[in-house]
Amino acid sequence: MKVCDATRLRIKELCREKNTIEYMLVYHSNMPPSTIKNILYGQSKNPGIVTIRKISEFFGISIREFYNSPVFDDLEPEE
Repeated sequence: MKVCDATRLRIKELCREKNTIEYMLVYHSNMPPSTIKNILYGQSKNPGIVTIRKISEFFGISIREFYNSPVFDDLEPEE
């Protein structure tokens, strides 16, 4: 799995865990809606650490907790 796919799956996983919807992330993350939408629809190939930090803050977790998921265990090499 590629990093962008794992990131997208992790966001969806956190939405389920925190009982929220993706729209709320877009609304409350203080980022352009296109940034989140591009990640969720696979358009963003390399979301930056600042973006991941803001997403993590929305979910009330650290960046380390964001990446602490089995979806990141078997990543494919990037081109």
